[in-house]
Amino acid sequence: MKEALKEARKCSRYEDVPIGAVVVLDDEIIGRGYNQVEKLNDSTAHAEIIAIKKAVKHINYKHLINSTLYVTLEPCPMCSGSIVLSRINKVVFGTSDPKAGASGSLYNIIQDKRLNHRCEVITGVLEEECSQLLKDFFKKLRKKGNGK
Repeated sequence: MKEALKEARKCSRYEDVPIGAVVVLDDEIIGRGYNQVEKLNDSTAHAEIIAIKKAVKHINYKHLINSTLYVTLEPCPMCSGSIVLSRINKVVFGTSDPKAGASGSLYNIIQDKRLNHRCEVITGVLEEECSQLLKDFFKKLRKKGNGK
């Protein structure tokens, strides 16, 4: 999770919401990503999607079987769907997202028994640090007058 937090901190350069992710296979990071929605002007440029794409490229195979995704914030519906489709085995996230979380909070796509793949989920890893990073970001954004 500390590596995912390092990725999340890269977002500050572009005023993106600070979310970071890493994919680990056999104790090796095979994909890294940080939220780049603002930087790339692309609503699909979430940390998880970027990390998954890099991991798939690294192993040269579409499925990330036996891998673990570490992410600072609970994945949204889009990212949760991508996690299921890429066959990630385990998802570890820092803090829950009660407004858009799709890995247990609002929805639970990654453990939906109706789908052909489900993931183990571990929550609350370095929760305070992950949560504080987001709180600080939104506090700063509101101070600048850009908050919604």
